Amino acid sequence: MEHIITNLFSSFGYAGILVAMAIESACIPLPSEIIMPLAGFLVAQHQHHFSLLGVSVAEALGCVVGSLIAYAVGASGGRALLLRYGRYVWISPRDAMRADAYFARHGAITIFVSRLLPVVRTFISLPAGIARMRILPFTVLTFLGSLPWCFVLALAGEQLGAHWHDVGGWLRKYEIVVILLLIVLIGLFVRHHLREARSSAPAE
Repeated sequence: MEHIITNLFSSFGYAGILVAMAIESACIPLPSEIIMPLAGFLVAQHQHHFSLLGVSVAEALGCVVGSLIAYAVGASGGRALLLRYGRYVWISPRDAMRADAYFARHGAITIFVSRLLPVVRTFISLPAGIARMRILPFTVLTFLGSLPWCFVLALAGEQLGAHWHDVGGWLRKYEIVVILLLIVLIGLFVRHHLREARSSAPAE
């Protein structure tokens, strides 16, 4: 994987970086812990071809492109699938309405903060699309939230040089914390729905 990404960057420069991040942000599991630090390492190795600001902006723009693709998938067919099959995972039409209201009220801050979180940042565009969040704030906040994340990881790759792989180890620890929090939230969601089901069940 690393060899393929390196060739992509070397052959297409900033455009290759943009494409790689677009793939990652379109909910395709291309690991960002490789893409961003590797881009930073290439800055240190090829300063006449790459700059830290340049790779950071290219990565953030790639996030926007991939996120818009995922958003479009959610907006075009995701809601119908959710309403049709959501009951199998305890997602009801009322939950869909709650999500719509949530994104209408808190969508801006949610998108911005989500771009600073591993795992979540890759998949947040789908629910934003399903909820039909306004496209302009979604696009702008995706870029603004992605840029500092991309800059920090690219900077780490540049500073670590040949040891840029160490960024992935740090990032995986961060990912574990986020995954544990997601598990807790899913558990609370399931418990809430089980309680609702019990309270609405007819008394014997």
